[in-house]
Amino acid sequence: MSASSDRIEKRITLAAPVSRVWRAIADAREFGSWFGFVLDGQFEPGKPIRGTFGGTLDEARIVEYQESLGLQPSRVRAPSAHAVFCTVERMEPERYLSFRWIPYGIDAEADPENEPTTLVEFLLEEVPEGTRLTVVESGFDRVPAQRRERAFRMNEGGWAAQAENVKRYVESE
Repeated sequence: MSASSDRIEKRITLAAPVSRVWRAIADAREFGSWFGFVLDGQFEPGKPIRGTFGGTLDEARIVEYQESLGLQPSRVRAPSAHAVFCTVERMEPERYLSFRWIPYGIDAEADPENEPTTLVEFLLEEVPEGTRLTVVESGFDRVPAQRRERAFRMNEGGWAAQAENVKRYVESE
């Protein structure tokens, strides 16, 4: 994949202080609230964190969305209860959090035991309006060829939606 299709980057300005945004990102319970995953335990560098998907998957709607993007649709499967959600890499309070996970992990073609991971990074910066949050996911060139574009495009749309979710979450107080 080209450099531009190996990396997703989303920026959003949140009308909340850095300390509030950090809590929403770094506290696993709060993260799960806006992300839609009930996580077991807390984020800790070097440790996998498990969780359970909190919603339902509308496979027909997902397939329709994939087709609207010009993708070869795939079946989806909900993660099993208490599946590994991610493995935290680094935490720098009120500045940076990163983890690795299987991109577009609900793709039925993803092999949870052998699938390469991508790196997800959350960068926080104080700005006059509150906090600028940048979310970067990189490493799609390692995803198996038959899933690569689908994983990239689905996560690109997913991060746009999650940016709005975290915005609603931190600005609702």
